[in-house]
Amino acid sequence: MASVVRMRIGLLGTGNVARALALGWRAAGHDVLLGSRHPEERTDLGLPVATLDETAAHAEVLVNATPGGVSVELLHSIGAPALAGIPLIDVGVGLSDDFTRLTHPNSSLGELIQEAFPLTPVVKTLCTMDSTTMTAPGDLTEPGTVFLSGDDAEAKRITGRLLTDLGWPASSQLDIGSITTARGQEHFAFLFMGIAGGVGSHTFNIKVVTRPDVS
Repeated sequence: MASVVRMRIGLLGTGNVARALALGWRAAGHDVLLGSRHPEERTDLGLPVATLDETAAHAEVLVNATPGGVSVELLHSIGAPALAGIPLIDVGVGLSDDFTRLTHPNSSLGELIQEAFPLTPVVKTLCTMDSTTMTAPGDLTEPGTVFLSGDDAEAKRITGRLLTDLGWPASSQLDIGSITTARGQEHFAFLFMGIAGGVGSHTFNIKVVTRPDVS
């Protein structure tokens, strides 16, 4: 069931992921705004675009959809006071330009954002799939799993509701624990690329399958 609460969602970034999520949430009835360092150059997207500061000021929920290697620096340019108290959904992964190494091999972008902005509750999700699957999970042959990592229960609840609005029922959402578990989500990037090569497509997902309860 889709959310009945319309929210102001600010998406930092204007790439494929940010645009796909913005379109998905707008279709569900939310007020979306893309944030760019150069909004005057991004007027052809068919979506509202503003500066990063304006997007943060507008948002009840922020989404980090910027390249993972520059995300923390970009958020610092907005400033901790402007981000304080706003749930931040982080979907980024830091990869080198040639996609051969992680920029945070011994940590995760989600952890680094949470450490840098302790008053901003961070939830890591949606980074184990392509943008086409993020916004149309029902197009796959069967339901998959989307993971949530974070330390704040209310931020996770809000994130879960917004995931539902993208087509992810509660049964497909798996809370895997604190923000430290974001490391596992981000390090999946290399397996994702291997699977994509094996199936010849980026439009797929994984599913957690457990043994039936025999107790």
